[in-house]
Amino acid sequence: MALPLLWALLLALGLWRLLRASARDPSPAPRWPPGPRPLPVLGNLHLLRVSQQDRSLMELSERYGPVFTVHLGRQKTVVLSGYEAVRDALVGSGQELADRPPIPIFQLIQRGGGIFFSSGEPWRAARQFTVRALHSLGVGQGPMADMVLQELACLSGQLDGYRGQPFPLALLGWAPSNITFALLFGRRFDYQDPVFVSLLGLIDEVMVLLGSPSIQLFNTFPRLGTTLQLHRPVLKKIEEMQVILKSVLDARRTALSRGGPVRSYVDALIQQGQRDDHGGLFAEANALACVLDVLMAGTETTSATLQWAVLLMARHPDVQGRVQEELDCVLGPGRLPRPEEQRSLPYTSAVLHEVQRFITLLPHVPRCTAADTRLGGYLLPKGTPVIPLLTSVLLDKTQWDTPGQFNPGHFLDAEGRFVKRAAFLPFSAGRRVCVGESLARTELFLLFAGLLQRYRLLPPQGVSPATLDTKPAPAFTMRPQAQALRAVPRS
Repeated sequence: MALPLLWALLLALGLWRLLRASARDPSPAPRWPPGPRPLPVLGNLHLLRVSQQDRSLMELSERYGPVFTVHLGRQKTVVLSGYEAVRDALVGSGQELADRPPIPIFQLIQRGGGIFFSSGEPWRAARQFTVRALHSLGVGQGPMADMVLQELACLSGQLDGYRGQPFPLALLGWAPSNITFALLFGRRFDYQDPVFVSLLGLIDEVMVLLGSPSIQLFNTFPRLGTTLQLHRPVLKKIEEMQVILKSVLDARRTALSRGGPVRSYVDALIQQGQRDDHGGLFAEANALACVLDVLMAGTETTSATLQWAVLLMARHPDVQGRVQEELDCVLGPGRLPRPEEQRSLPYTSAVLHEVQRFITLLPHVPRCTAADTRLGGYLLPKGTPVIPLLTSVLLDKTQWDTPGQFNPGHFLDAEGRFVKRAAFLPFSAGRRVCVGESLARTELFLLFAGLLQRYRLLPPQGVSPATLDTKPAPAFTMRPQAQALRAVPRS
């Protein structure tokens, strides 16, 4: 009798533990959104165009709805398409979608550090520090506008040197890049400075490589990519950049140890690391990752947007003429623009906003569920990659009258007054909204208005405006193709 009694006690104990475990973890089974049937190994990759993955995903959303599942290889990924779905997820579920999934190439580059591809406490600490540091350096204040206008004068000097002859479009990126350099390193660089030239060249090469099919393949099949060494060209360029940045960090660390003032983002990082009040989060490796993030994002995004803005003005001379007419009326020929005058320049502001909407510079950067999350009636388990498709917001047919056309009227009312649009989300939204949004807006307005105040922007002689190439070049961002324009001084 003792043996059956023992078995009964063990069974009762097992049931009791099972009930307690289920009470502690009542997680229901995941409920995934619909999506196309995956192929073995490939998943749904055969349905996605390599160069315009965002457009392929928009096409799939027309069949499967605003919230759907795709398989990128073996990885289940949820896609959010259209303004309503993206807004509800990023704003309504902002806490749950604040993380990034582990993207293989950025795991190798940043090792979980930095600002843009980190998650959890390292991301929160880096972001909070960066916001404070940029504010203390004058971002969003008068001194920042003075810095931008100084750079505008230097850029104008370069353009004047061409005497109305064609100049390379990429030259326009030097000014916003140098503003980022000044914030990072505490001084602006001559455009022929070897460090400036080397870093810009490396950034350009890295951005092209990050958008290449080989890196897309590496991110989807990292084991295969590692075997084929697909990541090595990117890492080689990153290592070259890190050598330059380490030398800058070392030089500033020495200057600060002698009692020098904090005058840059790098200085603030070094000072924060010396305090060590975040458990080592600002040690040298993560400091280098933060500098690399600010350098890459701060140069590429604003530089590419300014190039697009000037290219589209040459492509649409009627729009350019209206902007210049407004600038002449409000500012006259000699007074430079200031940030507070955007309200007095509604058409100029509308054009700049439309440029950013039309080009969809960064189509999507994936998020990741930090906990089991409900989206659109579906239950996604913790760790699910989620793509908020910003292209689908900026081209949403329910939000824009002519989404596929360049039309500044999207941001004007019937009386010609500027209208803010909720679906204008080029900087994303929620807790992961771009940390440099305020700086980018100031730079773009002052540089764009200043250039159009001074120059007529034209195609090369013999080239029709309608034939200028507005197809994006293959890169991590949707940057314009390399081409030439003319900047003819206005009388």
